[in-house]
Amino acid sequence: MKIAVLFGGDSMERDVSAASAAQVVGALRSRGHQVVAVDAMRGLLPPAEEKALLTGRIDRLPPPPVSESRLPVVVERPDLREADLVFLALHGGTGEDGTVQAVLDLAGIVYTGSGRLGSALGMDKDISKRLFLAAGVPTPEWLMAPVATDEVAERLGFPVIVKPNSQGSTVGLTLVETPEQLQPAVELAGGFDESVIIERYVAGRELTVGILDDEPLAVGEIIPQGGEIFDYASKYQSGGADEIFPADLTAEQTRRVQELGLAAHRALKLDCYSRADFRMDREGGLWCLEVNTLPGLTAGSLLPRSAAAVGIGFDELCERICAGALRKRAAR
Repeated sequence: MKIAVLFGGDSMERDVSAASAAQVVGALRSRGHQVVAVDAMRGLLPPAEEKALLTGRIDRLPPPPVSESRLPVVVERPDLREADLVFLALHGGTGEDGTVQAVLDLAGIVYTGSGRLGSALGMDKDISKRLFLAAGVPTPEWLMAPVATDEVAERLGFPVIVKPNSQGSTVGLTLVETPEQLQPAVELAGGFDESVIIERYVAGRELTVGILDDEPLAVGEIIPQGGEIFDYASKYQSGGADEIFPADLTAEQTRRVQELGLAAHRALKLDCYSRADFRMDREGGLWCLEVNTLPGLTAGSLLPRSAAAVGIGFDELCERICAGALRKRAAR
């Protein structure tokens, strides 16, 4: 099968996208597929540039945003149109918010992951949380900026989490412990997105669960080494966090995380795969923070580790993601 792995894009998660693409390309080639790497800003990479770009490391800070996307031009090129399947290794921005998915739909190109509606719902944290509640999935209380500090104190209490409404990888996120810190945090988050969400902070354990083919995978626990927040550096720098799969939970706790993760996945109308993130409070209560519709896909990323813990290796995971896309096309 001819597969084009689409990566890069205009978001601040471009480095993460390239890291995912590097390993997806290798995994699919090892399964006998004809694979090309396509930069969403530049098109098909020649072999020398592919090798150089896809072996780059992820810096401690995300790269700056790109002002103009060239994806519509890239989609018109034969590298994507002649492929049997486009594997989306994009993260954040227009690559994950339904924009790319809509462009590919209009071009009649088959792609991996969720469609334009599910992608858009998953990227908008405010809408996601409303759908979680409708599906019976607990999520921390929240307010949308602008909002008075007194109202935040009364309705949410401090500390709170302030973050862009439509960003991933904890870009622009701040743990706000006092009222005086609120407005600077809102301004910081507002530099990354036009809408900002203020969420009650849940002290406790950070948990995650992958979903594949409408089934939950292993539950994992993330223990950041630099503090309470699993921030950008903790996620992508070696030794930034301990990631334990399977998590040290009771059978009942594990089952409950898996049930809620699947319910959240379905509430957002997602396809094939995703990853749901939770906090477990000190009383054992579970709170869904968000669902990642295109989670990281390096062998050490959380979704592949969730799959590996139930016996699904990285190459097989990539193959099953492709199979899910082909099933979706056949069902149309």
